[in-house]
Amino acid sequence: MAAEEGELARNLGFLEAMTLGGGTMIGAGIFILPGVAAENAGPASSISFAIAGFVALLAALSIAELATGMPIAGGSYHYVNRALGSFFGSIVGWGVWTGLMFASAFYMVGFGQYIVEPIPFLDGRALVVLFGLMGLLFLVGVNYYGTEESGQFQNVMIGLETVIILIFVAVGVFYVDTTNLEPFAPTGPSGIIATTGIVFVTFLGFEIIATVAEEIKNPGRLIPLTMILSVVSVTILYVIVMIVSTGVVHYETLGGSLVPVSDVAAVSMGSVGVVAIVASAAIAAISSSNSSILSAARVVFAMGRDGVMSHKLNKTHSKFRTPHRAVLATGAVTFLLITVGLEVEAIIVLLAEVASFSFLISYALIHVSVVVVRRADPEGYDPEFEMPAPLYPAVPILGVVLSFVVISQMANIVLLIGTGIIGLSIVWYVIYVRNRVEDEQLVGDAIVGSGNGPGEPIDAYRIVVPIANPETQTELLRLAAASARTYADEGTPEIVAVNVIQVPSQTALEQNLQFEEERVERQRDLFKSAREAAGELNVNLRTRAIVGRDVGKTILTVLKEEDPDQVLLGWHGRRRTRDYVFGSTVDPIIRDAPCEVTVVNLKQPKIGNAVALAGPGPHAPIAARRAFEYAALQGTTPTLLNAQQPRENEEIADSRKRGELMIEDVAEAAGLEAGIFETEVVVNDDIESAILENIKKYDTVCVGVSERRAVSKILWGSLADRIVERAEGNVALIRGEYKIHRSVREGLVERLSD
Repeated sequence: MAAEEGELARNLGFLEAMTLGGGTMIGAGIFILPGVAAENAGPASSISFAIAGFVALLAALSIAELATGMPIAGGSYHYVNRALGSFFGSIVGWGVWTGLMFASAFYMVGFGQYIVEPIPFLDGRALVVLFGLMGLLFLVGVNYYGTEESGQFQNVMIGLETVIILIFVAVGVFYVDTTNLEPFAPTGPSGIIATTGIVFVTFLGFEIIATVAEEIKNPGRLIPLTMILSVVSVTILYVIVMIVSTGVVHYETLGGSLVPVSDVAAVSMGSVGVVAIVASAAIAAISSSNSSILSAARVVFAMGRDGVMSHKLNKTHSKFRTPHRAVLATGAVTFLLITVGLEVEAIIVLLAEVASFSFLISYALIHVSVVVVRRADPEGYDPEFEMPAPLYPAVPILGVVLSFVVISQMANIVLLIGTGIIGLSIVWYVIYVRNRVEDEQLVGDAIVGSGNGPGEPIDAYRIVVPIANPETQTELLRLAAASARTYADEGTPEIVAVNVIQVPSQTALEQNLQFEEERVERQRDLFKSAREAAGELNVNLRTRAIVGRDVGKTILTVLKEEDPDQVLLGWHGRRRTRDYVFGSTVDPIIRDAPCEVTVVNLKQPKIGNAVALAGPGPHAPIAARRAFEYAALQGTTPTLLNAQQPRENEEIADSRKRGELMIEDVAEAAGLEAGIFETEVVVNDDIESAILENIKKYDTVCVGVSERRAVSKILWGSLADRIVERAEGNVALIRGEYKIHRSVREGLVERLSD
């Protein structure tokens, strides 16, 4: 990858992906939709949710296959645009964007209902709309300015509302009156299907997993796993909620309520339960609407990237680094949709159904796309998850059929609005897109059937070098090259220079690539000089510019992907806080990196005379090897230093002999032949003082650090600590590759992420 290119960090594991998918679906819909669903289908509305979940599951299978083959931001829009071309890409892009805005408006009107309805002195549709608008303005402001804590706050909100819903179900089961469940399906099959179209809006969350596919660890496993689990678990939960709700409160009474779950809680949980449900509903509405706004901004970015949308909406704020224009555009349209509630009494149903319509059309085209891409088998497309033979092509075909069956039962006004959105996207394509975008759809290749396979990976010694400081990164790369060239007999060694661009949580990572173009541009000259240095030493240099939220975790993700032999990091040499030893970036790397780790504190530009402490530690041979590699960079001879404390009644010569033998053992373990290094043995009752005094004459000191995993024990309170503080030259702290023993929790999380 060229230096000016960028990629996204894979930092999202199983729990994060499940929170995005399942957590988003367990949102406002579960508090708002039971009343609407009961009114239209009675207790059989539970079947409506089951059908909607099944349709979503079919879409999840197709999206999961495409996402693991094309893990690029944009979700459904990107896959359709790549497979079927920019015409259908425009339809899906506009459909998903407007669908998310309709969904967000739906959530915020529900928010207003749950705020106004339970409070006696508040009443009227105007107040519902007003509170909905106030909630929207709050979210637009949060996403415009950006806060680092919002992602964690949203996770807490989702967790809280999920717990309350589970308690609601567990308690409500004991209050179910089976007579309330009769008649079970008062509106018949047509009413059940029509209700499916209304409630489908609540199953949109799983696609967020695909939208952030570039950020998910091990996408071949986690994308399909979390998509399927989130859809199935949420479907089961919704079915149970509907059975409990219509069993506790008769469907006719429930259907006339603006706060249905609150009314059920009043019967089964009392006033305390009502307060908990109202609070949860408000939190859920805020959380779900916030997710919709964030997803909408990502869709706008993906469309702008492909030329389907104006790049003017695809900018990030110069100060806050958030997609402010996309957020404002999304907020403005959502604002108008909410205000429609002043005139339209059935605004909740209308907003929900239009959102469902948009996504059902998109998912139908997704099913077609998976067939087209399979047939075309484009270069570089190698999905890690594929639907097995019994499911393919049954899933795509059934998915298309069921999507249109559900759409066919929607209200005429919904079909009119949905068709209007499609018409608008077609007009947009003809006027704006057609003459700006080169259509690269795969339909022609799918008809013929063609494809190319991936190439073979290169197996050679590899060093990853995270770079951030222009003053030291060139020298770091030269040190890496010095290490790598000693392994030239195993194939041409490779250095991977990694620069992580950190962004706030409000900004979709892929949106920040464009924001950082100038910064990456400034790095070109530096990368060029580094390549020249690497070329002189016959070492390949590859660069990766990655956008991530946590620098340390992002680098660990790179290490897992690259599988290097060593990671070389620069370090300022100062402990900033009590919470960190090397710093928030270096600590997790030296603790969890699955390879050799070298942390270098560069105090001067030259390596000069290098010395390694040849003591009894397990990593002393690696430190000796590193000193030899660095000394060779400037044509000097390294020294292996050993300190001995004289034993009782022992001659100084005998103490020196012990030191020499230990140096020989270290050199042999390091693969260093006699004659290519010098030795020095110091004998002193105070070994530490002797070492600290003798290293002053060397320009670079290499120290093997502790075997123990705890970072605080690796450095602080040890001899290495004093060496870093007292050394006048450069200090390299080295640990070898070692097996990290994980806790039970860490093991379970990692197993799910693999």
